[in-house]
Amino acid sequence: MTENVQFQQVSEIPGLVLSTAHFADFSFDRHFHLDFHVGLVTDGVQRQRVNGKTVMHAPGTVVLMPPGEIHDGVVEDGSQSTLKTFRLSRELVASVAEEISGHHREPEFAGALLEDPLLAGHLLRLHDAMRRRSAASGLEMQTEWLTLLECLLSQARAIVPETVPGSLSRIQWERVKDYCFSHLSDKITLDELAALCSLGRFQFLKQFRQTIGMTPHAWLLRLRLERACALLSRSSQAIATVAQEVGFYDQSHFNRAFRQAYGVAPSSYRT
Repeated sequence: MTENVQFQQVSEIPGLVLSTAHFADFSFDRHFHLDFHVGLVTDGVQRQRVNGKTVMHAPGTVVLMPPGEIHDGVVEDGSQSTLKTFRLSRELVASVAEEISGHHREPEFAGALLEDPLLAGHLLRLHDAMRRRSAASGLEMQTEWLTLLECLLSQARAIVPETVPGSLSRIQWERVKDYCFSHLSDKITLDELAALCSLGRFQFLKQFRQTIGMTPHAWLLRLRLERACALLSRSSQAIATVAQEVGFYDQSHFNRAFRQAYGVAPSSYRT
């Protein structure tokens, strides 16, 4: 029987639907999808017949299922299982693949299982962040999204990522810094930063990392925390107010990030 299935569209990424399903003593008949599926089992084991092969889908593995691929699924040993899925439209995958590879064509690959616990862990954290929405900024979500899709499509041999040489020019870097300093309390997106440099998002990510040695999100997060330190030291503003002023819309997220960076809570920093 199916215990619980939930679907959620991600408004920031048209064509993406997240799903979480809890199963007990359940089996899927042979079927196919019209969109791309990226599946992650978080507990239990599912046995699937994919592309003529039987695979065991367990925590630490990632199943890639292209449109039209016929497959089934059985919860192994009649136990319980939880499956989290990214459902991507063909248009979305083609758009992202073009952005990463520089070639205008829909990627083609057969159904596959990737045994990659590190990648699976990153994808699960992204899935959870997208479901919460407020827990991840637009910049963080976009950065992780592009980075992980590059890894997925490369491992599936569906694309060859475009080689992006060089780094940001001094003028480009100054534009990015000035924009971030003057919009620190706002939601800053990857699209905005890339546009400042007249680059695509994937090109900007590569050149930013080459220039700074950090992702744009990691650099902006540190900038926000450093600004928060200054505000906590020089003013008696409430911690929630400081958090909002530097771009955190969730005080618990601010507290966690601050403690991880400095080893103390914001309340301890100012005393």
